[in-house]
Order: sequence, then C-alpha cells, then structure tokens
Amino acid sequence: MLASATKRLQRARVHFGHGTDNARDEAAALIAHALGRPRGLTMASLARPVRAAALARIAGLLERRIKERIPAVYLTHRCWFAGLPMYVDERVLIPRSPIAELIESRFEPWIDPARVRRILDLGTGSGCIAIACAYAFTRARVDAADISRDALAVARRNIREHRLQRRVRAVLSDHFTALGDTSYDIIVSNPPYVGRRELRGLPLEYGHEPRLALAAGMDGLDSVRIILRKSAAHLKPGGILIVEVGNTERALRRAFPQAPFIWLSFERGGGGVFALRREDLGLQWSRSVVG
Repeated sequence: MLASATKRLQRARVHFGHGTDNARDEAAALIAHALGRPRGLTMASLARPVRAAALARIAGLLERRIKERIPAVYLTHRCWFAGLPMYVDERVLIPRSPIAELIESRFEPWIDPARVRRILDLGTGSGCIAIACAYAFTRARVDAADISRDALAVARRNIREHRLQRRVRAVLSDHFTALGDTSYDIIVSNPPYVGRRELRGLPLEYGHEPRLALAAGMDGLDSVRIILRKSAAHLKPGGILIVEVGNTERALRRAFPQAPFIWLSFERGGGGVFALRREDLGLQWSRSVVG
C-alpha cells in the first residue's frame, strides 16, 4: 500500500513542503492516519494485511490529496512541531518553521535561558511556537498573539491539549495593539511574509492556507516593518527578537541595508530567520528607516 500510494503521489506531481518533502513520507502520513497510528508506521505495521475498510479510507485520502491538492496535514489534522503533536486545520498555517530548532536549543547562544521569564509568540496561528517555548522554558509565561479569532480557536485547543493554560495565554491582537506595555525577554514571530508576485505563483496547496497568514503586501514586508518598528518597546534589556521571513530575506536586506541582522543557520534545513538584540533595534537605522 505504501509503495502504491507513493507512486500515485509521484505521478500526480503534487507539491510537498507542508511537513514532508517527498512522496513516500507523505504517503506514510496518510496511511498512518487511516490506520489510526498517529505516531507513524513501523516495519512491523507495514508487514500486516490491510483490511477493506482501511483500504477505503486510504483511497479516499489519496483521492482528495491529489484531486483537491489539499496538504496532507489538513486531511489528518495532526502534525509534529519541535517533537510535539499539534492539531491543525485550515484556519491556520501548517507548522513547518525552522524556528523549532531554535526553540529546542532554547535560543542559545543569543540569550541565557535561565533569565527568560516572558515570551511573546506574535502571529501564533496554531500556537505551535508558543507551546514549544513553554516546554523549553518551564519557568516562563508565554503570550500567543494573533489577529485571527479562528486561528486563536485552534491555538486554544492545542494549549488545552498540552495542559498549558496556566502558562500560555492566547491573545487577540493586531501585532502589539492589545499587549499594553508588557515587555518580554524573547519576541518570536513567523509573520505573513509573502509578496504579491510570489503569492500568485504559489502551488495550489497553499490556496488552502489562510491568506491572512501568508500575504504581506507588495514586497512581503508589511508585517515585518511593524514588528521592527515596535518590538524595542516590548523587549526587556538584553532581550532578543527572532523573526522568520523565508524567501523575503533578499527584499528585507535591500530594504534595510544598514540593519545588523544576525541570519541564523539550521542543521535540519531551512533559513530566512534573523535575530536582533533589543539594543540593536534602538540604533539609528531602525529609527530613520523603519519609523
């Protein structure tokens, strides 16, 4: 079944990139879901016969994946982020940020983890970054902010499932507007960063994701500019800002050629993520160019 499903996905030339990067892994995720195995397939399970009812479920999932170009995660409603299970549906982006790797390393060496008490996940979506941060920093409180009520409903579900209601707070906020004068040790964000031209050329799978979480104006920097302009006022001394901009990295470099961005690298792949210290956000480049 796995071999057959893999070939079907390859022939259909569906787009990968929403949690998997190849047909075999995508097929395995769909089959595991149909068989009721949320943690995936094992060699032992692959050797077992598949009953007719399960075959029908697998066939149905493959049909929708191919004909409707629905990303597999929206069909299974489950994915993993920083080693943690998350519920996901079409109200939120599918978690796939390389920021997970930074969280697992507790943002070292950019900040001393022992001093971290307050974290803001700006544009939280499913809440995956906020929840992962709460696991990584067990003495910290985390605000999970988003402009979308629909996204916050998903985030709250994940917060409840991980029993983190006492330390992770979902906040309806357009960037910083509802956060008052709260300051944080870490502000982390995977904001909308897709420019108008890039948005038009995205594979059909991206059409199932909320446009609000993708589109960011002509050059993809509408949200990032707000974050750069307002983050300093919400960071504690020595605090850091971590932002993913993906393929918009080049546009950001052109827009702010004097900015002291620290571009981060990842062992497991990915890029387009920068770090800035609070003190760097107070420099002349940010006041004159962003303000």
